[in-house]
Amino acid sequence: VTGGSSGIGKCIAIECYRQGAFITLIARDENKLLQTKKEIEKYSVNDKQVVLCISVDVSKDYEQVENVLKQAQEKLGPVDMLVNCAGTSVTGKFEDIEVNSFERLMAVNYLGSVYPSRAVIATMKERRMGRIVFVSSQAGQLGLFGYTAYSPTKFALRGLAEALQMEVKPYNVYVTVAYPPDTDTPGFAEESKTK
Repeated sequence: VTGGSSGIGKCIAIECYRQGAFITLIARDENKLLQTKKEIEKYSVNDKQVVLCISVDVSKDYEQVENVLKQAQEKLGPVDMLVNCAGTSVTGKFEDIEVNSFERLMAVNYLGSVYPSRAVIATMKERRMGRIVFVSSQAGQLGLFGYTAYSPTKFALRGLAEALQMEVKPYNVYVTVAYPPDTDTPGFAEESKTK
């Protein structure tokens, strides 16, 4: 689970752990990861379950993302399901948003899902099983006022998911896109400060 130290990613990780899954949490902040790990471990259903934490920025360097995911698979086995939750938002009028914010959001929200997905897809195809989940947004289906930097990044996930599903379906690998509305998360609280 990328973006697994808080928000939607953390909630998904908890639910998967409750169902008996082994979890790899991926996020930038090592302290938040360790805190989340302790919280998730309270929901253990057996003594063999593992929560592995990996501190990496999934939007910066593909080779680094690929290497840490290989290490995770060496410890926990192949990835059955990848949930891409890493994301961020900036709101404001188009001309008021700094150009580097557009670049940063595209890196985090789009490439931050491309890199982990690319790192696990070959193994999923070889095993002829797997699921990749992209967490988009309602703003990924409909452009919204004040979201000119954010909405396009979430639309991009939809396009990626639709194209990727066609490529991987013959291998019994499936792609899911979630379009959550405004959700009470730390990221949404931060975003709301600039609305």
